[in-house]
Amino acid sequence: MTQSVNELRAKVSTPSDREIRTERIFNAPRERVWKALTDPALVAQWWGRGNKLVIERMEVQRGGRWRFVEHAPDGAHGFEGRYREVTPPERVVQTFEWDGMPGHVLVETMTLEALADGRTRLVTVSLFHTTEERDGMLHTDMAEGMEQSYAALDKVLAQLG
Repeated sequence: MTQSVNELRAKVSTPSDREIRTERIFNAPRERVWKALTDPALVAQWWGRGNKLVIERMEVQRGGRWRFVEHAPDGAHGFEGRYREVTPPERVVQTFEWDGMPGHVLVETMTLEALADGRTRLVTVSLFHTTEERDGMLHTDMAEGMEQSYAALDKVLAQLG
């Protein structure tokens, strides 16, 4: 099944004054999407928007830690957090912090829904401490960076198929 360009764009909304919700459909079964989200060798191929990504730590289990460093043209950018909940193949709750704004920790809840046609709906809700922190994130290149990463993820999923 071929997806239209519209389906390949993540839908970004703000369901509350402290949340950003993104939704994206992938042309792959849920188990394949789960693997691409939780296998460090696969994550390294798509998460960094096509830039080199070093996965320093990725312990996909409750209480486990993760740390990624993206090597972009403008320098290295570190991201890290802890896994609060891991329920294969349907849900991950984790903290997320960018080295560029230490102390501004958000909580991401990712759910993967298996669709009847064999595709997967990925929904991520990011909860911020304040409205100002959420709005600050909305005014970055977050959406464009996410689109670049999701396009790379599409390629990884196709190769896994």
